[in-house]
Amino acid sequence: MFKREEMIRPKLSVLDLSPICEGSDASQSFKHTLDLAQHAEKWGYHRYWLAEHHGMPGIASAATSILIGHVAAGTTTIRVGAGGIMLPNHSPLVIAEQFGTLESLFSKRINLGIGRAPGSDQITAAALRRNLDSASDTFPDDVMELLDYFSSKPKGPVEAVPGTGLNVPIWILGSSLFGAQLAASLGLPYAFASHFAPTYMMQALEIYRSTFRPSQYLDNPYVMLGFNVFAADTDEEAHFLASSMQQAFINLRSGNPSKLPPPISNFWDQLGGAERAMLNQILSCSAIGNAQKVSNEILTFIDKTEADEIMITSQIFDHEARLESYKITANTYARLLKTDSIVS
Repeated sequence: MFKREEMIRPKLSVLDLSPICEGSDASQSFKHTLDLAQHAEKWGYHRYWLAEHHGMPGIASAATSILIGHVAAGTTTIRVGAGGIMLPNHSPLVIAEQFGTLESLFSKRINLGIGRAPGSDQITAAALRRNLDSASDTFPDDVMELLDYFSSKPKGPVEAVPGTGLNVPIWILGSSLFGAQLAASLGLPYAFASHFAPTYMMQALEIYRSTFRPSQYLDNPYVMLGFNVFAADTDEEAHFLASSMQQAFINLRSGNPSKLPPPISNFWDQLGGAERAMLNQILSCSAIGNAQKVSNEILTFIDKTEADEIMITSQIFDHEARLESYKITANTYARLLKTDSIVS
C-alpha cells in the first residue's frame, strides 16, 4: 500500500448506461447523455464510455456505436468509447467497420472496450441471431481478428474499410478472471466491472499485473475500475438518490428488470436482510455521501487497488442531481490531488 503523499493519480472517467427513467423515454435519455458528456468534458473527466445492453427497459444504449457517434459529435476533446461492445453479439468485421468509421470521424478520440457476455438474457441474446454455444470459446479468436482488422498490414483475407491502419485502442472488459488472463496475454488494457460485480476484482488485478506481457499496444499493465458514486450536499440526500439504483438492482435480480425508478426516502430501512446483503455485496465499490465522504471512499479505493483509471457511474433518477453528483466528484477529486482545477 502507498501513503497519501505517494498516491498515484488515476484518471477519472465516466460510464453512462443512458438510463431510461420511469415516466420518460429513450429520446430524453439521449438528451441527458449528451448533456452529461458535455459537462464531463468541461469538468475534466478523461473519457466517456457507453455500454451495450439489450432488452433492458431501463438502459437506452443498445445501439452503442450510434450513441457514441452522437456523444462524440457533441463534444470536442473528451475520449468517447464503448464500455463495452459485447463481441459475441457481432461479427468482428462489423465492429471494425463501425469503429473505423467513428475513428475516421473523430480522430484519436475513439476507444473500444469489448466483453464476452451477451449483455442480455439468453432469449434476447438468441434474438440477436448469433451462435451463442461457442461464444466463450471463440472470444479470444474474435479479439485477435478484430485487432488484425485495425492493423496496418492485416493478415486476414478481408479488409475493414474504414478500419485498416487506424489502430483504434482496444480494451478487454471483464467481471471474472478470464478477461484478466486474456488482456494480460495480449498486452491490452483491462477494465474490470467492479461497480456491479466486485467479487473477483483483487484476484483479477493480481493475475493481470503479474502475467502481463508487453506488446505493441501497451508497455505496462493499465487497469481501469468501475466505481459507483452518489454524491450530494448531505449524506441523507445521497442515500436518497442511491435508492433508485438499489431498487433497479433488486428488480433485475428478481427477474423483473425495470426503468430506473424514482428515489424513496429511508429505502434501506424497508429492506429485508437478504436484500441488504445482496446490495452490500454488489455495490461494495461505491461511495454514497457528501463531498468529504466521497473523497475518503475514493482515496480508500485507490489505495486498495492502485488503479490507473477510475470510471465513475452514477445511476441517479433526476438529471440535475446526477450532474451535481458528477460535479461534486470532480471537485472532490481535484482537491484530493491538491490541484487547482476546481469547477463552478
